[in-house]
Amino acid sequence: MKPGNSLLKHYLQFKDLRAEEYAYLFERTREIKKRFKNYEKYQPLVDRTLAMIFEKASTRTRVSFEAGMYQMGGSVVHLTTGDSHLGRAEPVADTARVISRMVDIVMIRTYEQTKIEEFAAHSRVPVINGLTNEYHPCQILADIFTYIEHRGAIAGTTVAWVGDGNNMANTWLQAAEILGFEVHVSTPGGYEVDPKVAGIGDTSCYRVFKDPLEACRGAHLVTTDVWTSMGYEAENDARLKAFADWCVDDRLMGVAREDALFMHCLPAHRGEEVAASVIDGAQSVVWDEAENRMHAQKALMEYLLLGRIG
Repeated sequence: MKPGNSLLKHYLQFKDLRAEEYAYLFERTREIKKRFKNYEKYQPLVDRTLAMIFEKASTRTRVSFEAGMYQMGGSVVHLTTGDSHLGRAEPVADTARVISRMVDIVMIRTYEQTKIEEFAAHSRVPVINGLTNEYHPCQILADIFTYIEHRGAIAGTTVAWVGDGNNMANTWLQAAEILGFEVHVSTPGGYEVDPKVAGIGDTSCYRVFKDPLEACRGAHLVTTDVWTSMGYEAENDARLKAFADWCVDDRLMGVAREDALFMHCLPAHRGEEVAASVIDGAQSVVWDEAENRMHAQKALMEYLLLGRIG
Protein backbone atom coordinates (compact mmCIF):
# COMPACT_ATOMS: atom_id res chain seq x y z
CA MET A 1 0.00 0.00 0.00
CA LYS A 2 1.26 3.50 -0.80
CA PRO A 3 1.39 6.40 1.64
CA GLY A 4 -1.88 8.31 1.69
CA ASN A 5 -3.87 5.32 0.52
CA SER A 6 -7.30 5.65 2.13
CA LEU A 7 -7.47 1.85 2.39
CA LEU A 8 -4.46 1.72 4.74
CA LYS A 9 -5.54 0.72 8.24
CA HIS A 10 -3.50 0.31 11.39
CA TYR A 11 -4.49 -1.49 14.58
CA LEU A 12 -2.83 0.43 17.41
CA GLN A 13 -5.74 0.58 19.87
CA PHE A 14 -9.00 -1.32 20.20
CA LYS A 15 -10.92 1.82 19.24
CA ASP A 16 -9.23 1.91 15.82
CA LEU A 17 -12.06 -0.29 14.51
CA ARG A 18 -15.84 0.14 14.68
CA ALA A 19 -18.40 -2.25 16.14
CA GLU A 20 -19.45 -3.43 12.68
CA GLU A 21 -15.84 -4.22 11.84
CA TYR A 22 -15.53 -6.28 15.01
CA ALA A 23 -18.68 -8.21 14.12
CA TYR A 24 -17.03 -9.04 10.80
CA LEU A 25 -13.72 -9.98 12.44
CA PHE A 26 -15.39 -12.30 14.96
CA GLU A 27 -17.21 -14.08 12.15
CA ARG A 28 -14.00 -14.39 10.12
CA THR A 29 -12.18 -15.70 13.21
CA ARG A 30 -14.87 -18.35 13.65
CA GLU A 31 -14.56 -19.42 10.00
CA ILE A 32 -10.75 -19.40 9.99
CA LYS A 33 -10.61 -21.42 13.21
CA LYS A 34 -13.11 -23.94 11.84
CA ARG A 35 -10.94 -24.48 8.76
CA PHE A 36 -7.88 -24.92 10.97
CA LYS A 37 -9.64 -27.53 13.12
CA ASN A 38 -10.81 -29.38 10.01
CA TYR A 39 -7.28 -29.39 8.52
CA GLU A 40 -8.50 -27.35 5.56
CA LYS A 41 -5.72 -25.46 3.80
CA TYR A 42 -6.48 -21.74 3.63
CA GLN A 43 -3.70 -19.47 2.40
CA PRO A 44 -4.96 -16.05 1.26
CA LEU A 45 -1.70 -14.33 2.24
CA VAL A 46 0.68 -16.16 -0.12
CA ASP A 47 3.65 -13.93 -1.02
CA ARG A 48 2.86 -11.55 1.87
CA THR A 49 5.51 -10.92 4.54
CA LEU A 50 4.97 -10.02 8.18
CA ALA A 51 7.75 -8.23 10.08
CA MET A 52 7.59 -8.79 13.84
CA ILE A 53 9.55 -6.31 15.97
CA PHE A 54 9.98 -7.25 19.64
CA GLU A 55 11.29 -4.84 22.24
CA LYS A 56 9.32 -6.84 24.82
CA ALA A 57 9.67 -10.61 24.54
CA SER A 58 6.60 -12.85 24.47
CA THR A 59 5.99 -16.55 23.92
CA ARG A 60 2.32 -16.24 22.95
CA THR A 61 2.65 -13.16 20.76
CA ARG A 62 5.52 -14.59 18.74
CA VAL A 63 4.05 -18.06 18.27
CA SER A 64 0.53 -16.84 17.53
CA PHE A 65 1.61 -14.31 14.90
CA GLU A 66 4.34 -16.44 13.36
CA ALA A 67 2.37 -19.67 13.17
CA GLY A 68 -0.71 -17.77 12.04
CA MET A 69 1.09 -16.03 9.18
CA TYR A 70 2.65 -19.28 7.98
CA GLN A 71 -0.74 -21.02 8.12
CA MET A 72 -2.18 -18.22 5.96
CA GLY A 73 0.54 -18.84 3.35
CA GLY A 74 2.78 -15.89 4.18
CA SER A 75 6.29 -15.56 5.54
CA VAL A 76 7.74 -13.90 8.64
CA VAL A 77 10.77 -11.78 9.54
CA HIS A 78 11.47 -11.79 13.30
CA LEU A 79 13.40 -8.85 14.78
CA THR A 80 14.39 -8.28 18.41
CA THR A 81 15.88 -5.21 20.07
CA GLY A 82 19.35 -6.45 19.16
CA ASP A 83 18.36 -6.98 15.52
CA SER A 84 16.77 -3.59 14.83
CA HIS A 85 17.63 0.08 15.31
CA LEU A 86 14.11 1.06 16.40
CA GLY A 87 14.56 4.43 18.08
CA ARG A 88 18.25 3.82 18.90
CA ALA A 89 20.72 4.13 16.05
CA GLU A 90 18.20 5.89 13.82
CA PRO A 91 14.85 7.67 14.25
CA VAL A 92 11.73 5.51 14.47
CA ALA A 93 10.37 7.28 11.39
CA ASP A 94 13.38 6.23 9.30
CA THR A 95 13.10 2.61 10.44
CA ALA A 96 9.42 2.63 9.49
CA ARG A 97 10.13 4.09 6.06
CA VAL A 98 12.67 1.35 5.33
CA ILE A 99 10.96 -1.72 6.79
CA SER A 100 7.57 -0.86 5.29
CA ARG A 101 9.12 -0.83 1.80
CA MET A 102 10.25 -4.43 2.26
CA VAL A 103 7.29 -6.15 3.92
CA ASP A 104 3.50 -6.10 3.69
CA ILE A 105 2.49 -5.77 7.35
CA VAL A 106 4.26 -5.05 10.66
CA MET A 107 3.58 -6.17 14.23
CA ILE A 108 5.38 -4.29 17.02
CA ARG A 109 5.55 -5.21 20.71
CA THR A 110 7.19 -2.37 22.58
CA TYR A 111 7.01 -0.05 25.58
CA GLU A 112 5.65 3.42 24.78
CA GLN A 113 2.51 3.80 22.68
CA THR A 114 4.05 6.93 21.16
CA LYS A 115 6.76 4.81 19.52
CA ILE A 116 4.31 2.56 17.66
CA GLU A 117 2.21 5.58 16.69
CA GLU A 118 5.26 7.29 15.20
CA PHE A 119 6.18 4.12 13.32
CA ALA A 120 2.65 3.82 11.91
CA ALA A 121 2.62 7.48 10.86
CA HIS A 122 5.57 6.80 8.55
CA SER A 123 4.67 3.28 7.42
CA ARG A 124 3.45 2.38 3.95
CA VAL A 125 1.84 -0.82 5.28
CA PRO A 126 -0.53 -1.76 8.15
CA VAL A 127 0.95 -1.76 11.65
CA ILE A 128 -0.44 -3.92 14.48
CA ASN A 129 0.06 -3.29 18.19
CA GLY A 130 1.31 -6.56 19.72
CA LEU A 131 1.39 -4.82 23.12
CA THR A 132 2.46 -1.49 24.56
CA ASN A 133 2.48 -0.16 28.11
CA GLU A 134 -0.87 1.48 27.41
CA TYR A 135 -2.84 -1.03 25.30
CA HIS A 136 -3.11 -4.69 24.31
CA PRO A 137 -5.80 -4.77 21.60
CA CYS A 138 -4.96 -8.17 20.08
CA GLN A 139 -5.42 -9.87 23.45
CA ILE A 140 -8.85 -8.32 24.03
CA LEU A 141 -9.83 -9.17 20.45
CA ALA A 142 -9.11 -12.82 21.27
CA ASP A 143 -10.74 -12.61 24.71
CA ILE A 144 -14.01 -11.27 23.36
CA PHE A 145 -14.06 -13.87 20.60
CA THR A 146 -13.53 -16.53 23.26
CA TYR A 147 -16.47 -15.20 25.26
CA ILE A 148 -18.68 -15.18 22.15
CA GLU A 149 -17.56 -18.71 21.32
CA HIS A 150 -18.60 -19.99 24.76
CA ARG A 151 -21.53 -17.76 25.73
CA GLY A 152 -22.74 -15.74 22.75
CA ALA A 153 -22.96 -11.96 22.38
CA ILE A 154 -21.00 -9.88 24.87
CA ALA A 155 -23.23 -6.80 24.55
CA GLY A 156 -25.15 -6.16 27.76
CA THR A 157 -22.87 -8.31 29.93
CA THR A 158 -20.67 -7.44 32.89
CA VAL A 159 -16.92 -8.06 32.85
CA ALA A 160 -15.09 -7.89 36.18
CA TRP A 161 -11.49 -6.68 36.01
CA VAL A 162 -9.55 -7.49 39.19
CA GLY A 163 -5.98 -6.26 39.62
CA ASP A 164 -3.76 -3.65 38.02
CA GLY A 165 -5.17 -0.72 36.04
CA ASN A 166 -2.81 -1.59 33.21
CA ASN A 167 -2.85 -1.93 29.42
CA MET A 168 -5.32 -4.82 29.62
CA ALA A 169 -7.71 -2.83 31.80
CA ASN A 170 -7.45 0.18 29.48
CA THR A 171 -8.28 -1.95 26.47
CA TRP A 172 -11.24 -3.62 28.19
CA LEU A 173 -12.68 -0.14 28.75
CA GLN A 174 -12.29 0.75 25.08
CA ALA A 175 -13.98 -2.51 24.11
CA ALA A 176 -16.86 -1.88 26.52
CA GLU A 177 -17.47 1.56 25.05
CA ILE A 178 -17.52 0.22 21.49
CA LEU A 179 -19.35 -3.09 21.98
CA GLY A 180 -21.87 -2.14 24.65
CA PHE A 181 -20.99 -3.99 27.84
CA GLU A 182 -19.92 -2.83 31.31
CA VAL A 183 -16.62 -3.35 33.11
CA HIS A 184 -16.44 -3.56 36.90
CA VAL A 185 -12.92 -2.43 37.84
CA SER A 186 -11.30 -3.16 41.19
CA THR A 187 -7.68 -2.17 41.78
CA PRO A 188 -5.61 -1.35 44.87
CA GLY A 189 -5.20 2.34 45.67
CA GLY A 190 -2.55 3.92 43.50
CA TYR A 191 -3.08 1.47 40.64
CA GLU A 192 -6.39 2.78 39.31
CA VAL A 193 -7.39 3.04 35.67
CA ASP A 194 -6.98 6.53 34.23
CA PRO A 195 -9.83 7.13 31.74
CA LYS A 196 -7.66 9.65 29.86
CA VAL A 197 -4.91 7.07 29.35
CA ALA A 198 -7.53 4.45 28.51
CA GLY A 199 -8.74 6.80 25.80
CA ILE A 200 -12.47 6.54 26.39
CA GLY A 201 -15.05 9.27 26.00
CA ASP A 202 -17.91 7.67 27.94
CA THR A 203 -17.06 6.77 31.54
CA SER A 204 -20.47 5.13 31.98
CA CYS A 205 -19.01 1.97 30.39
CA TYR A 206 -17.30 1.08 33.68
CA ARG A 207 -17.79 1.20 37.45
CA VAL A 208 -15.09 1.28 40.12
CA PHE A 209 -15.20 -0.96 43.22
CA LYS A 210 -12.83 -0.80 46.18
CA ASP A 211 -13.77 -4.37 47.09
CA PRO A 212 -12.91 -6.96 44.41
CA LEU A 213 -15.66 -9.20 45.76
CA GLU A 214 -18.28 -6.59 44.90
CA ALA A 215 -16.74 -6.08 41.46
CA CYS A 216 -17.23 -9.77 40.72
CA ARG A 217 -20.78 -9.98 42.04
CA GLY A 218 -23.07 -11.01 39.18
CA ALA A 219 -20.31 -10.82 36.56
CA HIS A 220 -20.52 -12.87 33.36
CA LEU A 221 -16.73 -12.87 33.01
CA VAL A 222 -13.96 -12.43 35.58
CA THR A 223 -10.51 -11.61 34.30
CA THR A 224 -7.13 -10.52 35.63
CA ASP A 225 -3.44 -10.20 34.82
CA VAL A 226 -0.10 -10.49 36.62
CA TRP A 227 0.46 -7.95 39.37
CA THR A 228 3.83 -6.88 37.95
CA SER A 229 3.87 -6.39 34.18
CA MET A 230 7.04 -6.41 32.09
CA GLY A 231 8.96 -3.20 32.63
CA TYR A 232 7.76 -2.75 36.22
CA GLU A 233 9.94 -5.40 37.87
CA ALA A 234 11.55 -2.87 40.23
CA GLU A 235 8.12 -2.41 41.84
CA ASN A 236 7.56 -6.12 42.41
CA ASP A 237 7.91 -6.20 46.21
CA ALA A 238 5.65 -3.19 46.69
CA ARG A 239 3.09 -4.63 44.30
CA LEU A 240 3.01 -8.00 46.06
CA LYS A 241 1.98 -6.20 49.25
CA ALA A 242 -0.47 -3.81 47.62
CA PHE A 243 -2.27 -6.51 45.60
CA ALA A 244 -2.47 -9.18 48.32
CA ASP A 245 -6.29 -8.93 48.54
CA TRP A 246 -6.79 -8.92 44.75
CA CYS A 247 -6.35 -12.64 44.06
CA VAL A 248 -9.13 -14.16 41.98
CA ASP A 249 -10.00 -17.17 44.10
CA ASP A 250 -13.03 -19.40 44.64
CA ARG A 251 -14.61 -16.78 46.91
CA LEU A 252 -14.60 -14.17 44.15
CA MET A 253 -15.77 -16.60 41.46
CA GLY A 254 -18.49 -17.76 43.86
CA VAL A 255 -20.30 -14.40 43.74
CA ALA A 256 -20.13 -14.15 39.94
CA ARG A 257 -22.84 -15.72 37.81
CA GLU A 258 -23.04 -19.48 38.04
CA ASP A 259 -21.98 -19.76 34.39
CA ALA A 260 -19.30 -17.05 34.63
CA LEU A 261 -16.07 -17.59 32.74
CA PHE A 262 -12.54 -16.89 33.97
CA MET A 263 -9.84 -15.47 31.67
CA HIS A 264 -6.17 -14.57 32.04
CA CYS A 265 -3.87 -13.34 29.26
CA LEU A 266 -0.94 -15.41 30.63
CA PRO A 267 1.66 -16.05 31.87
CA ALA A 268 -0.05 -16.63 35.23
CA HIS A 269 1.32 -16.85 38.75
CA ARG A 270 -0.82 -19.33 40.67
CA GLY A 271 -1.22 -18.22 44.26
CA GLU A 272 -0.74 -14.54 43.38
CA GLU A 273 -3.29 -12.93 41.04
CA VAL A 274 -5.24 -16.20 40.62
CA ALA A 275 -5.78 -19.33 42.64
CA ALA A 276 -4.81 -22.63 41.04
CA SER A 277 -8.34 -23.91 41.68
CA VAL A 278 -9.70 -21.10 39.48
CA ILE A 279 -7.29 -21.07 36.53
CA ASP A 280 -7.30 -24.89 36.40
CA GLY A 281 -11.00 -25.15 37.21
CA ALA A 282 -14.12 -25.78 35.14
CA GLN A 283 -14.92 -22.07 34.59
CA SER A 284 -11.50 -21.26 33.17
CA VAL A 285 -11.16 -20.83 29.40
CA VAL A 286 -7.58 -19.58 29.41
CA TRP A 287 -6.29 -22.26 27.03
CA ASP A 288 -9.00 -21.54 24.45
CA GLU A 289 -8.25 -17.86 24.99
CA ALA A 290 -4.53 -18.41 24.32
CA GLU A 291 -5.19 -20.41 21.13
CA ASN A 292 -7.68 -17.84 19.91
CA ARG A 293 -4.94 -15.20 19.82
CA MET A 294 -3.69 -16.97 16.71
CA HIS A 295 -7.06 -17.27 14.97
CA ALA A 296 -8.19 -13.73 15.81
CA GLN A 297 -4.87 -12.31 14.58
CA LYS A 298 -5.15 -14.29 11.35
CA ALA A 299 -8.54 -12.69 10.75
CA LEU A 300 -7.10 -9.29 11.62
CA MET A 301 -4.14 -9.62 9.24
CA GLU A 302 -6.44 -10.85 6.48
CA TYR A 303 -8.70 -7.83 7.01
CA LEU A 304 -5.90 -5.26 7.13
CA LEU A 305 -4.27 -6.67 3.98
CA LEU A 306 -7.22 -7.80 1.87
CA GLY A 307 -10.27 -6.01 3.25
CA ARG A 308 -13.56 -7.86 3.59
CA ILE A 309 -13.69 -11.33 2.08
CA GLY A 310 -16.87 -12.20 0.18
